[in-house]
Amino acid sequence: MNQLILASWPSKIKMNLSLACIILVLYSTIFVADAAIGINWGRQTAHKLVPSMVVDLILQNGIKHARVYSTQADILEAFAGSGIDLSITIFGAIQVRTPEAAKKWVQSRSEFFDSCNISRVYLGNHVFRDGITNKSLLNMSLMALESVQNALNEAGYGRVKVTLPSPEGVLINITRPSDAEFRPEIKAEVESTLKFLQANNAPFVVEIFPISHVIDNGWDVSFAFPDNKSTHVVRDVNGAVYTNVFEFMHDAFVWALRKAGAPDIKIIIGQVGWPTDGYPGANVSTAERFYKHLLPYVVSNKGTPMRPGAPIDTYVHALTDENKMPYFYPFARHWGIYASNGEPKYKIDLTGQDRDIFPPKVKGIMRMPQRWCVFDGNLTDIVRVKNHFYYACTHADCTSLAYGGSCSQLNFVQNISFAFNMYFQSQFQSEKACGSDGLGKVVTENPSTGTCIFPVEVVKGEIYESADGSRLGDEMPIPTIFVFLLSVLWTLLWD
Repeated sequence: MNQLILASWPSKIKMNLSLACIILVLYSTIFVADAAIGINWGRQTAHKLVPSMVVDLILQNGIKHARVYSTQADILEAFAGSGIDLSITIFGAIQVRTPEAAKKWVQSRSEFFDSCNISRVYLGNHVFRDGITNKSLLNMSLMALESVQNALNEAGYGRVKVTLPSPEGVLINITRPSDAEFRPEIKAEVESTLKFLQANNAPFVVEIFPISHVIDNGWDVSFAFPDNKSTHVVRDVNGAVYTNVFEFMHDAFVWALRKAGAPDIKIIIGQVGWPTDGYPGANVSTAERFYKHLLPYVVSNKGTPMRPGAPIDTYVHALTDENKMPYFYPFARHWGIYASNGEPKYKIDLTGQDRDIFPPKVKGIMRMPQRWCVFDGNLTDIVRVKNHFYYACTHADCTSLAYGGSCSQLNFVQNISFAFNMYFQSQFQSEKACGSDGLGKVVTENPSTGTCIFPVEVVKGEIYESADGSRLGDEMPIPTIFVFLLSVLWTLLWD
């Protein structure tokens, strides 16, 4: 009967109906496809995992998208042929700011554009945020953005999109998403960049760190978790209700982009994560809780009040801890799902299927012997002890001693032992590294206590500085923050 009715319709109506069906199918393909879950891998660590091990680990976790903070050849070679959708990062815009320099760079990496599944090139780290106070850097970076994208297009790699990651610091008036807008100091540059990104079908990349957001705004920590248990609720225009930072900040950027003339540009969450140490509430239990609800939400395509049903490609930050990463908050060294030695820290299903599983261990890792360096307890020269404590923590990672950290409850002697051991492990258990002018001794009995783990690191592997070293300039210089942190800590311990 239906076929008879359809056959009786005029051909023009049937043609329009067919066209409408095609449009509907295309719309469904664009907006119903599952959002991607990716992972970020940084290498600001004393003991760098071998790239081939990392690629194998990513594949074992069922992850199909990754970002590396490098364009280093050995890293790209490891990803070649893996099928992983890869985003790479250029640091140092000055090297590619001119069309000629950009063409040379593309040519130098052409083999990897052919062999690796590279989809995006990130330029710099927080260019717009840094541009608030450094216009020359901002302008140079935007020149590089256009030069590299144009060079890729001309070389036949137009599928690769160049973009810039932006944290919430580029916005103002974010008490409600609808109030948000880009800071006036960079508004003109943002608007011109958005036009270029849209012309090249490139996404706008944002970074969301819920724990930082609730700290900076003095909100209840429950608002950081996407599990609908928040005691803090934000109500906005058109009946929008927000119970977590992820949706709140996503839509704050949607509103800001709308006001900047780009209401429909694709948004990618380039970094989102939860730390496991260095601050109250930063631990493996809260990290597990955060991802248990976030990742299924991402793949559900639920969307947000401003973009309901739209997929949000989301990159988890990060694969491993980075114990040499400079920081403003001590937890910045503890974003990893894995410890720096390759051990998984908590249960997480990186496919978003909410399976109750630990991620697989890194294959091929060899740990150093079960040895630790501890303080011998000699307090006859407290100034000498203090100097060695400072030295150890300025050359190794003592952020677990920070307020609220996993080792913040140690006593005076244990704090010194922890610092000595961290330096000892960072120096690959060199006997000289435990000398500490006669104050340290090597032991084979594990001094870990309570929540505080005295780690044993991995056997010496790749120790050269990687090409993501430019990230070292992104936060407060490490000696400055350590002098302040350790001075306060020492005073509290000694008193």
